[in-house]
Amino acid sequence: MLKLKIIVVDRTRSPFLKEGESFYLERLRRYAHTEWVEVKPARIKKGRPQQEILSAEGASIVKRLLPRDYLIALDRSGKALDSEGLAARIDELSFSHNRLTYVIGGPLGLSKDVLHRARETLSLSRLTLTHEMSRLLLLEQLYRAFTILNNEKYHK
Repeated sequence: MLKLKIIVVDRTRSPFLKEGESFYLERLRRYAHTEWVEVKPARIKKGRPQQEILSAEGASIVKRLLPRDYLIALDRSGKALDSEGLAARIDELSFSHNRLTYVIGGPLGLSKDVLHRARETLSLSRLTLTHEMSRLLLLEQLYRAFTILNNEKYHK
């Protein structure tokens, strides 16, 4: 069974988004061993350089990576796929990699180090999304991808 690791910066504060995450994580675990990892955010203080914040969060993310992880970073500049394209890409990668690791940054995004380590970057939308909303959308799209791959009725 394919393994998925999803690394996110900070915890989800919005109750309805947290409920949605739990809902899709439970469903997703029928198709893949799924690990949800929350890393502590760096403190955003007035006067603290953005790069310093991103570097601190990036270091926390990198600590959670294993050499065999196929890292996919979510970033607004990433490749945009439709649901069928995401399903096809997961299917393709599952033949050569047993663990796909997706990473979503905090409000400031991801450090250059994490983006350089990523084998791919993925964009969920051309719209600007909160990092909390991005988590729910990623989980739903991963679930949708697996239902597509299994010819189930969820995706129309």
